[in-house]
Amino acid sequence: MASVDNRKKSLVLALSKHLSLDPSVFPADSAGGDIKTLYLNIIAASGHEVNHSDEVLKWVEFAETLPVSLDGCFEILKRLNDELSGKSVLLGNGLKPSEADVIVFSVIHSSLISLPDTNKEKLAHVLRWVDYIQHKLEFVGLFEEILLQKPEFEPPVTKSAAAVESDLKSNKTEQSVKNVNKAEPETSKDKNKAEVKSTGDTEPAKAKAKPAKPAAKEVSEKENEVSVSLLNIQVGLIRKAWKHPSADSLLVEEIDVGEAKLRQVVSGLAKYCSPDELTNRRVALITNVKPGKLRDVVSEGLVLCASNEGSTIVEPLLPPEGAKIGERVSFAGIDGKPEDVLNPKKKQLEKITPHLFTDDNGMATFKGIPFMTSGGPCTSSISRATIK
Repeated sequence: MASVDNRKKSLVLALSKHLSLDPSVFPADSAGGDIKTLYLNIIAASGHEVNHSDEVLKWVEFAETLPVSLDGCFEILKRLNDELSGKSVLLGNGLKPSEADVIVFSVIHSSLISLPDTNKEKLAHVLRWVDYIQHKLEFVGLFEEILLQKPEFEPPVTKSAAAVESDLKSNKTEQSVKNVNKAEPETSKDKNKAEVKSTGDTEPAKAKAKPAKPAAKEVSEKENEVSVSLLNIQVGLIRKAWKHPSADSLLVEEIDVGEAKLRQVVSGLAKYCSPDELTNRRVALITNVKPGKLRDVVSEGLVLCASNEGSTIVEPLLPPEGAKIGERVSFAGIDGKPEDVLNPKKKQLEKITPHLFTDDNGMATFKGIPFMTSGGPCTSSISRATIK
């Protein structure tokens, strides 16, 4: 069972790991049971500026007042579950764990791991958040891992060349059978007409059949229609973000993609991110969509976002810090020049997005092939998410 002392020890371990400090410098019994004082001492020793915002203090108070009994703790965790239903982390830019996340993780860990499975099943958002924090901050090994039951997921796999060749042969055989079945049986009347024409030294009329298009060409054209190479996906940096003047669900961003002028983009992210959370954040931006207006505001791109099932959590994909602003996202083994501007009538984007998803580790992929930059792959805190 959890105790205040155990929670303080966990807090020291977690914050020391997060701030790269030696935990032995901060004996957990030196704060007289006051988690807030212990937290302030650790932050002061790290040289970091103490965050006195109301939001951080709210979570420090949460850690201080969390009941020790499992029943009391479970009731509070249900409220935390509701809090996390619409966000990936407690505070921050939507992806990066904050000190508040570290504090809350450390104090609920021992209680959460002791809960019966029937209670854990009611804390899906808490467990998803814990799974992200323990792996993102490399707490596994420092704390006993809390296992998250994940459904089996197999991304769609592109067919091999041998499989495609086999399909082509099968298609040709089926087409030949269909052509034979379509031919009408020769009647006696037709036969007599043919004989008369032959007697008059007239050549029998030959049916003009349209040559069938090569199956290989059809397959190639279909593959090109859904090739991610048609998209010009670039690493962008949001320089400024603000609320749309006439739509509560929309935000407007000015995004730097290495061009002389910042691109103005309208995104449906107001429900999931604040303008402050998006400012100075990297994104993966499709820059060859046709510019248009959303509620009278011009938009010149599309921010690619990951969303969970039900779209209760949505967040922009995150290119790594080492990626260069403006560089094009690449896909191993897929070459091709992007369209200058995607043609809305061809529904190119609609054909490609069903093949975009994150894997079990939150890595963004097209048919299982990572979104790659010079600094590494683009990622999301949401695993097995759809991307659009």
